[in-house]
Amino acid sequence: MSTPSRLQIRAVTHWDAAPGRCGLAVAALALLFLASGCHEIHFEAHTQAGDIELYDDLFSVSTADGRHVVAAGYWGSVYWSEDGGVTWHRGQSETRRLIYGVSMADDKRGWAVGQLGTIMRTEDGGRTWKPQPNKKEKEGTHLFSVHAIDPNTAWVVGEWGTRLFTRDGGVSWQDFSLSIDELHPMFVWLAPVEQDRVRSGEKVYEDVGLNDVFCLPRPSTRCWMTGEFGYIFHSDDLGTTWQRATIEGDIEVEPLPFPYNEVELDAKQVEALEQFAEQIVDKQHLNVEVEPYANPQEIARFGSEQDPSELFDILEARIQSVSAVLEQAGILSDRIRKRGRPPWDYEDFLEDDPGFLKRYLEGRRAEKPSIDVRVAQNPYLFTVRFQDEQRGWIAGLGGVILQSSDGGRSWGYRKTDRVQAIFSLDATDGRVVAVGEKGFVRVSTDGGATWNEPDSGFPRIFTFMRDIRFADGRGVGFIVGQQGLVLRSEDDGQTWTQVLPPPDRRAGGGEI
Repeated sequence: MSTPSRLQIRAVTHWDAAPGRCGLAVAALALLFLASGCHEIHFEAHTQAGDIELYDDLFSVSTADGRHVVAAGYWGSVYWSEDGGVTWHRGQSETRRLIYGVSMADDKRGWAVGQLGTIMRTEDGGRTWKPQPNKKEKEGTHLFSVHAIDPNTAWVVGEWGTRLFTRDGGVSWQDFSLSIDELHPMFVWLAPVEQDRVRSGEKVYEDVGLNDVFCLPRPSTRCWMTGEFGYIFHSDDLGTTWQRATIEGDIEVEPLPFPYNEVELDAKQVEALEQFAEQIVDKQHLNVEVEPYANPQEIARFGSEQDPSELFDILEARIQSVSAVLEQAGILSDRIRKRGRPPWDYEDFLEDDPGFLKRYLEGRRAEKPSIDVRVAQNPYLFTVRFQDEQRGWIAGLGGVILQSSDGGRSWGYRKTDRVQAIFSLDATDGRVVAVGEKGFVRVSTDGGATWNEPDSGFPRIFTFMRDIRFADGRGVGFIVGQQGLVLRSEDDGQTWTQVLPPPDRRAGGGEI
């Protein structure tokens, strides 16, 4: 693979433009866009509609009826088709920003979202797009996904916990983004200036990216959102209220008790930790949370509010004794989350928050001295889809697929034979198809319980496939990806034909 062009590099740098973004989000998304190889050099934006001359990376595809289809991606590219994806044309988007998500409410009306708060609306099936001003555009926040519930109603999600909602066709957007208050676990880790903003009632957004939003067609009122750190939300009322979902796992270790004023693990505890670590050492999407507790006697003797340093020493030593065993067993230190660590700089908080230390000490109180060691379910999740109100699936980084059979309230891992990024999946009649980086494709015919490589009917693809969508109940499906890739199926995903780029413009792959 040749070196990415300067325009590619600029696009990825643009993604990182918002200060303070976490490394995982940047790494995961850089994986997607840097994996795309070379783009042809662009000298002007795609401001005019017409034939497709440059085949840009496509990141999203949407169809309301299986006949009218819209795809969008790199450098403001928007492609549309009105014959079921047989022939395609370039739309007029009036932007050079990357478009990460597109959703059509019907054959004419829909939205596209992307970099730096970009929201665009089409009224003519994707031929032309008009920008819609919104708060996140002023903040420079990237928007990753949009779902059109109907021509007037849509949800948009993005970085910094962004959740936007419109019920007037995008004339106005309500901001329901995830934010931090003084009781939020992230509050104590904010910079002092941000803590002051929270105390004064200003909005400080949670540093988490929400990557996808999906709602079932009416009359259902079910919606779901997903993103990094294993964030999954479900709603039974089209998003009026949202509840956090849980990811279930079968790997756990009992809390580790300590004698009064002791900090060393015994041999049995070390062995239990080693066995626990062995089960997750190769599961990179799983981290470990370590959290210490003291009993009332320890807090009373060593945790004086005038000088709690002795208790802090005990708690810190217990954390380190557990962490040392886990690291020796192969768990890298950056996968170990140390919750409830002593706030050695507590005096810096007392002037503005006199009850800070008291709350911390109360939060460390337990009947017996102990350390909780638990799996932190924090996979990076790209796409969520549901076939009906109960059965759904999520695709994520590192070969992760999650499945739910209770409407998205709880989720369980399903095995795949690869650790490649799975960017998207979708379900049709008796079949779920998942696609991802480096030509990854797996199919499930048992509701997502098992996943296998297709025996036949799928082109050999060596680049990334970013999105897949089936038209409800029509058997027609579309996959889009790198270098303008468009695949089309007419038989519920059993066989696929490459439509774009045309044979004389293909750089490789695409053969049955």
